[in-house]
Amino acid sequence: MQVFDGLHAFIWKVSTQNNCNTYLIDDDLKIIIDPGHKHLFEHVRKSLTALNTSPDGIDLAIVTHGHPDHMEAVEGLGKETLFAMSEEEHRFISDIAGQYFKIPEPAFFLREGDLNVGRQRFEVIATPGHSPGSICLYWPLKKALFTGDLIFRDGIGRTDLPGGSGGMLKESVKRISELDIDYLLCGHGEIVAGKKEVQANFQKIKSYWFDYL
Repeated sequence: MQVFDGLHAFIWKVSTQNNCNTYLIDDDLKIIIDPGHKHLFEHVRKSLTALNTSPDGIDLAIVTHGHPDHMEAVEGLGKETLFAMSEEEHRFISDIAGQYFKIPEPAFFLREGDLNVGRQRFEVIATPGHSPGSICLYWPLKKALFTGDLIFRDGIGRTDLPGGSGGMLKESVKRISELDIDYLLCGHGEIVAGKKEVQANFQKIKSYWFDYL
């Protein structure tokens, strides 16, 4: 589905398809965010084909965190596709899961602050909690935030997996809630669109879920 001009969302709805939401920024360079599971990548491949592109045509893959349902399919992208994630997350996932699935080597590491890709500027925000090196990616021009598994519509990411922290997740949610956001682009579930809807979602999470963190 097209979220707005230049952004497409491949939303996970069926268990036999890729089980995270994948996003394509289609500008002078093509950026894919969280390509997902390798063995379920056909869902994304078909969606790319419908947009007259292919995995070989992706310039950069950004991964919000290192769980395999978000990053495994980096291996299925083009040989020239660059790959980036945070250094802390790469080190963490390599240590705990490197024996179970191949951890690709990033072309560069994402660090807090500005990230310029082609003619677009993004902001990398460190948001630990779901995992130690999780990041959110903010697109100021579009007021859009890619949250990974930090926050969803009406929910938050798990903190009971290795490296999870309820306290850190709470602080990360507080931090991103101060951004000017029109689109909350979650790693699972539905997109939250509209400034009022986004802020209402934050308030709901703070008033309910924070008591459990």
